[in-house]
Parts: sequence; C-alpha cells; structure tokens
Amino acid sequence: MDIATIVGILLAFGALFGMAQMEHVEMAGLFLPAPMLLVFVATIGCGVASTTMKDALAAFRTVPKAFTGKVTPPQTVIDDVVGLAETARANGLLALEQEADKHDDPFMKKALQNIADGTDGDELRILLEDEIESNAAPMRSASAFFMGLGGFAPTVGIIGTVVSLTHVLANLGKPDELGPLIASAFVATLWGLLTANFLWLPFGGKLRKLAQLEADRQTLLMEGLLAVQAGSQPRLLGERLTAMVPPAARGAGGKGGKAAKATADDQQLAA
Repeated sequence: MDIATIVGILLAFGALFGMAQMEHVEMAGLFLPAPMLLVFVATIGCGVASTTMKDALAAFRTVPKAFTGKVTPPQTVIDDVVGLAETARANGLLALEQEADKHDDPFMKKALQNIADGTDGDELRILLEDEIESNAAPMRSASAFFMGLGGFAPTVGIIGTVVSLTHVLANLGKPDELGPLIASAFVATLWGLLTANFLWLPFGGKLRKLAQLEADRQTLLMEGLLAVQAGSQPRLLGERLTAMVPPAARGAGGKGGKAAKATADDQQLAA
C-alpha cells in the first residue's frame, strides 16, 4: 500500500485548517451547504456530461486505488523472471505451463501459456504489447476524468460566487448585511479551488502514475519472458532486466541482485 495520497491530502487540509486557526477564521463560515452543494454536484455533473456514464462510474470505482494502489517493486519482477528462466533452462519451455498455474497475475499467465504453446516470439510480443495498452486504458481514462473535474471545479465555484453576488447587489440598501453576504459569496470560489487542487487533480495524477507504473512492470515482465523464450542465460537475463530499471528504483538483494553479482564474478574469472 502506497500512503502518499493519504499523507498528501492530510497535509494539504491540515495546512488549510492551520492557516484558518492562525488567521482566526470562523470555520463555520467556510462550511456553507449551498456553495458546497453547487461545487460538488455541478462539478461531477459536468464531468459526467463530458464522458460516457460507463466511464464515469468506472472512474469513481478506481478512487480506492488512489489510496491503496499496490506498486510492485521491479526487483520482485526480475526475481520471478530469473526463476522462470532457471526452470525453463532445466526442464524446457513446456515446464512453464505448470508455472503459469502458480501465478495470479493474468498477464503473466497468458504470456507463460503462450510460450508453452510454442507461440512465435514476434507474434507474442505484439500480443503482449496490445495487452499492456489495453490494461492501462481504463486507469488512464479514470485519470483523465478526474483531471477534467479539476478543470471544471474552479469555474463552477466562480459561477456560484457570481450567483451569490447578485443576492448581495439586491441588498445594497442593507449596509450592515453586506459584509457577511460578500464573505459568503466567495465561499463557492474557495470550494471550487480547494476541491480541484486538494482532491480531483491529485486523484487524477495518482491514477495516471499508477497506470504508468503498471505498464512499466508489464513491459519489464514482457521483455524478460520473451528473453526466457529465446533461451537467455538466467544470470545475464537478471543483469539485463536490472539495467532496464532506473537506478533509483532498483532494489538491493534478491535473486536478481545475486544473479548480477554472480555474472560479474564469472566474467572476471573468464578474463
């Protein structure tokens, strides 16, 4: 579980409430039902109107993933692939069919099953690349939906403020009431900006990042399994896959790390 979204949102709202306390702002004046209703409902309505109902519902179902999205470390993928390469080297590619039953990942199961069935390497690459793109599409669509909400919310807030200011202008003959009325009018703008930058845009950004990380994981897995099909030596394969991962994302230890170290030792002995 990646808690970055939870921590970030709590920090943002915490800073807001901290500022309100330091400025001695009356919190009850910020939580007005009318502007909050307009901003939330109208923003979501505009978002739904900009897409299909199916995509909108699917986008809201991805919200929990923004908080609990699981990120698989690249080293775990490398270790799994190196283990499969060792199995294929010892028992042949047909042994990968039994390995497929041990994994819950549909992408890996499909790849291993096709390798065991003798699918051509070029055809398998095309199949897996299409699968990667299809798997990423729903999350990217959800990300675009929330990014859209982030664009609608500030404008909806301004609309709410304009509507409230018409009420202010209708009461110019009551000077004692103008101050509170004007303050209330700007609450809609506040909530429009707040929801856009504290909720919708972070959700969209997090879902887009998760989609990219999953696509990177599946791409790494695809390259590794295609190399297994081609008969790559396990130790060299682990080193090659590690080289595909940015240095900051590489994990220490594990089978992949041991394989890379063993490969370096073998090269030194050979020299």
